[in-house]
Amino acid sequence: MDTLELVKFIMTYKFAINEITTKLNILNEEFKYVHDYNPIENISSRVKTPESILQKVKKKNCDLSIMSIKENIKDIAGVRITCSFISDVYKVYEMLQKQKDIDVVQCKDYIKSPKPNGYQSLHLIIRIPVFLSDRVEDTYVEIQIRTKAMDFWASLEHKIYYKFGKEIPENLTNELKEAALSAIELDKKMERLHEEVKLIKNIENVNEV
Repeated sequence: MDTLELVKFIMTYKFAINEITTKLNILNEEFKYVHDYNPIENISSRVKTPESILQKVKKKNCDLSIMSIKENIKDIAGVRITCSFISDVYKVYEMLQKQKDIDVVQCKDYIKSPKPNGYQSLHLIIRIPVFLSDRVEDTYVEIQIRTKAMDFWASLEHKIYYKFGKEIPENLTNELKEAALSAIELDKKMERLHEEVKLIKNIENVNEV
């Protein structure tokens, strides 16, 4: 695989991210217009560097060809969505599922079943068509949807993880797990408050009528 071929390959993933973020922004704006509320707080994205892709190819021990990389490494393009509430995470997931040109090929729900270290997030692998000048490329994108509390915890855990060279002392591991449990409780409490506010608002709307 030459450099030009790899650059063209990676560009397809950038275009896939553009398509996903455009869809998400449209859905978020429509939701705000219809419901006077934004389920999405923030959208960020990244595409793996050629070096990172090649490292993963070696790790997975797959062929160094475009077709092999495409089928074996499905997180070259990544989109992270942060929401205020847990219910918003599943609203966004539901809206994505309803998009006819998006195929959800994998879903891992680490919110209902957190990882042993306390990590929470909804992980999706989706496939979306990218329309190029001479062809259509079905492209995989990894999407992570989580609350702001989950994202805050994951960000700090990631920094600590790499600061200690992936060998975190046991006392810090325990404290991180406790912090994750606190984040879970915070999300649950905020969800309850969110539901109460919606109920009050609905009652006020009925009374106005």
